[in-house]
Amino acid sequence: MTSAPARDLGLAELAAAIGTGTTSAVAATTAALDRIEESQPQLNAFRVVRRERALAEAADADRRLAAGDRLPLLGVPIAIKDDTDIAGEPTAFGCGGDFPPKTEDAESVRRLRAAGAVIVGKTNTCEIGQWPFTDARAFGYTRNPWHAGHTPGGSSGGSAAAVAAGLVPAALGSDGAGSVRIPSSWTNLVGIKPQRGRISTWPLAEAFNGLTVHGPLARTVADAALLLDVAAGPHPGDKHTPAPVRVSDSVGRDPGRRKIALSLRIPFTATRTALDREVAARVHATAGALRRLGHEVIVADLHYGLLLGATFLPRSMAGIRTELAKLPGAQVDSRTRCNAALGLLLGGPALFAARAAEPLLHKRIGRFFDDYDLVLAPTTATPPPPVDAMDGLGVSATDALITAACPYTWPWNVLGWPSINVPAGFTDAGLPVGAQLMGPAESEPLLVSVAAQLESELRWERHRPEPWWAR
Repeated sequence: MTSAPARDLGLAELAAAIGTGTTSAVAATTAALDRIEESQPQLNAFRVVRRERALAEAADADRRLAAGDRLPLLGVPIAIKDDTDIAGEPTAFGCGGDFPPKTEDAESVRRLRAAGAVIVGKTNTCEIGQWPFTDARAFGYTRNPWHAGHTPGGSSGGSAAAVAAGLVPAALGSDGAGSVRIPSSWTNLVGIKPQRGRISTWPLAEAFNGLTVHGPLARTVADAALLLDVAAGPHPGDKHTPAPVRVSDSVGRDPGRRKIALSLRIPFTATRTALDREVAARVHATAGALRRLGHEVIVADLHYGLLLGATFLPRSMAGIRTELAKLPGAQVDSRTRCNAALGLLLGGPALFAARAAEPLLHKRIGRFFDDYDLVLAPTTATPPPPVDAMDGLGVSATDALITAACPYTWPWNVLGWPSINVPAGFTDAGLPVGAQLMGPAESEPLLVSVAAQLESELRWERHRPEPWWAR
């Protein structure tokens, strides 16, 4: 495996190659930085590239390896989404403007460094992570490695593009309404939205009023699970601290015969939505693969109810207002300003009521799992839209566009429960789509076990895009 080109190696493979001396941390990091530099004019996955600092970190990793140190990711280059603090770098969160460098790492970054990872840069995201597109006036379009004319999704689109293109073997993103799962589905990747609190959001006690969590993107379940385990763990200031689990141990573990609900029903939305027939066909094919693996898959729609949707908007809009306020002088789209203003309106009693409703929602939707172990659903309702689909739209038209494309993922952010996107195949036009497995509280081990079974059946990691960005 380690004789393959560096861009084809996964996270665990590259860690093994560095650990055994097949390659060095400096060589692996230099190759990643060169791929990023070559791709940047067209793919545009990165907001910040840390060439000098990353190479210094890699050289230090090689010295530690020579001294006998062994850590899970010692010397391995990875990328971080630009909503997460790295000491010495600004956190622009998709916005235009000049912002001071951060003085401390976020807790997730601290843990990645403690595992030996070399952070090569910060990946692009849309303004304050609001949309399933990754573009902004500040940096332009981030494009889909599978098709330059389409978006990789968002808001962790830069991380998804970087991994799908083989610039890095894995990356960390964040998911507040599907922002790890959506870009993973549109770039043929595995993306895990873990239990709320599994990966610390510190220096925030919680992010976006509990909606947003950090999560890994990788080509395989094993690599995503490895990155999740390395980044996971609490900070003393965290508001949510689930009991620790090691999800990597579930890769290759037989989950037993499980009862899985296939639910194509779209949660309530205020705008018109419909499931694309090609996406539906690929999700049904994923259900067929689960049946071949011995699971009982039954068509059984999960009914989310109106209350769940009513609690999302105050938490999301108030979060946008809070995050934008941290970036004085930020140059942003008028739609961002409008959403922040709405956040001011909804940030009082409506936000309090939304948070107070969560235990009731847990109880009501949790009853579904008295009869089923997991839910299988589409990750998105459509294949990836054109890269410029949001251009020139007003607030209402933008909301209609993003809701029509991505109505499926946000309920699990309200609930705070884990979900995993798995690649479900390609449309006739060659565009990737995904399916999500969703579980109750703290069900990451089961989700990872079943997803790894699917990977052994479907072998999605064998499919790689042609590197048009390197021509």
